[in-house]
Amino acid sequence: MNNRPSILELLDLEYIEENIYRCSVTHPEPHRLFGGQVAAQALYAAGRTVPGDRLPHSLHGYFLRAGDTQRPTLFRVDRDRDGGAFSARRVVAIQNGEVIFNMAASFARPRAVDEPLLDRDATQAAPFPPLGDLAARKYPRHPSFEFRAEPSAHRLPERFWIRCLEQLPPPEEDPLLHSAVLTYISDISSGLVGLEPPGYTASSSIDHAVWFHRPAQLDGWIWQEMRPETVAGGRGWYTGACYHPDGTRVASIAQEALFRKVPAT
Repeated sequence: MNNRPSILELLDLEYIEENIYRCSVTHPEPHRLFGGQVAAQALYAAGRTVPGDRLPHSLHGYFLRAGDTQRPTLFRVDRDRDGGAFSARRVVAIQNGEVIFNMAASFARPRAVDEPLLDRDATQAAPFPPLGDLAARKYPRHPSFEFRAEPSAHRLPERFWIRCLEQLPPPEEDPLLHSAVLTYISDISSGLVGLEPPGYTASSSIDHAVWFHRPAQLDGWIWQEMRPETVAGGRGWYTGACYHPDGTRVASIAQEALFRKVPAT
């Protein structure tokens, strides 16, 4: 039986005092704390300190130490600025007195509906494989999500459908929650597996960025694809994007991770 907590349990942060939140949900796990989890929680904590009409439009985080799934995580938010249209926040995630992750996040007030707004992409997304052509998959580490991935010769899929299996409120009722869930899935898999030569592997993530372009409904299907870009200096960098089934880009992703030699057995 999979006793790992759901994404909703992980995002049910306890209010400690102003600007301080805690995730007390713990569970035994053979792996270190999933980076997408702590990033999603940090964004959710930051979002709870901004005016309710402001939505996240970008985040930039750094993974500093390995997190422990059997320890609570404390989130401290610094309110850098609340301007006329934007709010800036910094968050640190702390375990055992040490910072394991930090994040800068920016939130924006939606533009008035009567203002002329551009909404276009430079290129159209390529056709996505139909859901019915791909087998459903689940990953025990992520019990709240279902995957349908393209066949791949690599150890991790780089192009896949994903949806949250938990019942979420409509995006217009809780857009912050949907943004936090999107942040979680943005760190699932890796775009660097195509650059792994024999004897090397993309390992620990170093930093992660997400840009939120348009509203997303995460209990519906999202197409996620990642593209390897470069490896140099012991680090690999890839970019990615998330799309609605109609081809609308909802978010862009970039991540850097360590590239290391696989230890000899």
